[in-house]
Order: sequence, then C-alpha cells, then structure tokens
Amino acid sequence: MLADITKYLRIEKFPHIWCPGCGHGIALQAFLKAVLKLAIDQDKIVVISGIGCSSRSVGYLDFDTLHAAHGRALPFATGIKMAKPELTVVVLAGDGDIAAIGGNHLIHAARRNINITTVVFNNFNYGMTGGQYSPLTNLDDRATTAPYGNIEKPFDLCVLAQAAGATYVARSTTYHALALPNLIADGIAHKGFSLIEVISGCPIYYGRLNNMGSPVEMLRWQRDCAVNVKQYQLLSDAERETKFVIGLIHSSQRPEYVDEYSKVIQKAQSSSSNRNSR
Repeated sequence: MLADITKYLRIEKFPHIWCPGCGHGIALQAFLKAVLKLAIDQDKIVVISGIGCSSRSVGYLDFDTLHAAHGRALPFATGIKMAKPELTVVVLAGDGDIAAIGGNHLIHAARRNINITTVVFNNFNYGMTGGQYSPLTNLDDRATTAPYGNIEKPFDLCVLAQAAGATYVARSTTYHALALPNLIADGIAHKGFSLIEVISGCPIYYGRLNNMGSPVEMLRWQRDCAVNVKQYQLLSDAERETKFVIGLIHSSQRPEYVDEYSKVIQKAQSSSSNRNSR
C-alpha cells in the first residue's frame, strides 16, 4: 500500500516540516489511501488548503493543489467546483483554519450542500504559530494563549457541520488508522458536502502544555477516549465529558448545490432564448 501511494507524493519535497510525533502524516496517508481505493485519476482531483500545519499537506501532493489564504480554502474550493463540476474537490484544513477564521465559510458550504469533501486535521491548537488555543481546544486545557486553562467551550465540529446542512459527517483519529481511509473514501464518494474530522496529536505544543506524555501516550489517549455512536448513546452526561464519538455520525441525501445551480443557468438561458425569438 505504501508503495502504491507514493505515486501521489512529490518525493522531492521531503523531508516534511512536521514535528516528531505529529499525527498529520498519518492523516495525510489515510487521505491518499482513500484516493487509491477510489482509483481517482490524478488529473481529475484538486486539493485545496488554507494556512497551518495541516495545510502544508498540499505541498507534498502530486495533484493540482492550491495553498489558499488563511480560512479561505472552502471559498476557493467552491469556485473550482462551480467552474469544473467534474473534478473531485477536497479541502485539507486544520481546526483553527476551518473553525475560526474559516468558520463562516464552513457553515455556508455545508448549508449549500456543495459536493466538496473537507478533511479537518484537529490537533486542538494552532500548532504552526506557537500553540495558541483554537475553537476546538478542550475546556480547561492549556495553550500558549490560555496558560491558566481555556475558558471557552469548544465547538463539536461534527454537530456544527450537521446542523449547518452537511450530508456526510464522520470522525476518526490517527490511532484508528485502519478505519480512517474508509471514512474519507466514503465521504469523497458521497454526493454533497462531506466533513471528516481527524483527531490528531500535537505532542510538541498541546501535548507538553497539557502533560499528555509521549506521542505514543497521546495515541493511547485517542484510543481510550473514542467511542462509537452506539456506545456514546449509552453513556451518562458525566461520562460523555471525557469521550468523543468516532465513525459515521450522519449521512443523508438532498439536492446538491452545483446541480441546482445548473438548473438556474438552464432557466436563464431558456428565458433569454424566448425573449430573443419574439
């Protein structure tokens, strides 16, 4: 499998910039395994990122890629999908990028149900710029901008995406590396807006500040805190405070935005033709 996915990489760009123990390499590998599983033509996929540790992924990919402005990956992706609907369009983003400055774009992309897949590498902080807290940093956890603990309740990104209108929502972790590629592949194959959140370790900033131990211990934390949907429903409110749901969380069908927009174009063209024939 590893030999197969190297064809999707710009090997000359290695070694990568990620810190020792960072989970983003596992998340990127899972995405590439999903592309391989679906046998997507390298010339028929576009991958867009914003700014941040996770967003550096696109520099290593041998696809058409775009490193967009901070928080603006989804607007760029929307433009590409509208202009070239036949392309597979994927966004790789971090928790700060997608949920903070990019949060408004996220809810509207989900509301429109545009056929874009967004994979969020969530390491609970702004790792690239010094470990500041993000909208997904856990309550009471420390960050460089929250040395006494985060007092802001974090988003549940999957709940937010579903409420905004996303028709495919899933979550996994870098510990669950065998299941993750299938969730991403199913999200890409789904017709409509898909969001897959990947819990990823940041041992250098988030891990150290919160005494989470080595990268291996952070993976064990993911394993111990993750439960499937059925298990989560059986937990008490108190037990849920220390757990999070993994797996497929939501899947539904409704009209996709580009398809609906093409109908508007057809109506406008038909109306124009009728006027010109008078």
